[in-house]
Amino acid sequence: MAGLELLYHSVAAEVACAQDALVCYLHWSLIAHRYRCLGIGDQAGPDEKKSEMLPPGWNADKDLYTLRYVSKDDAHQLLVKGIMMDGSMILNVLDPKTKQVGDLTVKVTDYVNADHLGTFDKVYKNTEELQSQVVHHIISLFDTAKEQADPKEAPRREKNPSPPNPPDHDPLWIPPRQPHGSRQPHWPDPLGPFAVGGEDLDPFGGRRGGMISDPLRSGFPNPAIDPSTGLPHRLPPGAVPPGARFDPFGPPGAGRAGPNPDHFPPPDYDDMFM
Repeated sequence: MAGLELLYHSVAAEVACAQDALVCYLHWSLIAHRYRCLGIGDQAGPDEKKSEMLPPGWNADKDLYTLRYVSKDDAHQLLVKGIMMDGSMILNVLDPKTKQVGDLTVKVTDYVNADHLGTFDKVYKNTEELQSQVVHHIISLFDTAKEQADPKEAPRREKNPSPPNPPDHDPLWIPPRQPHGSRQPHWPDPLGPFAVGGEDLDPFGGRRGGMISDPLRSGFPNPAIDPSTGLPHRLPPGAVPPGARFDPFGPPGAGRAGPNPDHFPPPDYDDMFM
């Protein structure tokens, strides 16, 4: 609380009641936070100058105190009014430029000993709580409004910053598993009537057609491919990992047991209608 004792001793002869001492404390708190007093009343007077001292006539009215302050850099102004009502002081603070307002109500006897106005060591009590109330409801409120109104005080941000990831990107998101072959890839249609044979010339171009037969691009349901096709015996379980790309040893369907009854008629049977 450096400076409060000197301030109080400078106006001790003028302090006549508990609310005078409370206004003196409020004045010191604003001075400690880089404000300077301009004078009393709602309007500016002639030959005003910034001062850390209380102006003459600051406590002429014991029921209504009106003081004006300005920040040290002239960017912020405060009109402070303290109104006494039923033993409590109602503090109303206004910034005439931004119309930002703040208010605080304190019970005077909670922070001032009216019986020890002449002794600085005993005149104030619960100073930490009082300081917290003043900072929270008045000083910090107007400091925040100042930072919002003055872009120079805000930290500079890089123009058009490139985020490391898209806004909806979640680095912890794991895509759901899908069985192999459960979803057919999307293949674009031919570019035009002259695109015939383009698949053979550019096998990686993503076009359909050509001499290369790919059952995965046919658009028809893809039957399960048996990796044992073309072998005399079936592969042991686990020989081909699930989902692995594997070319069977023989053409699809070569491992079916027995002929298809639709291919050949029974022996010595020549009636095709029966």
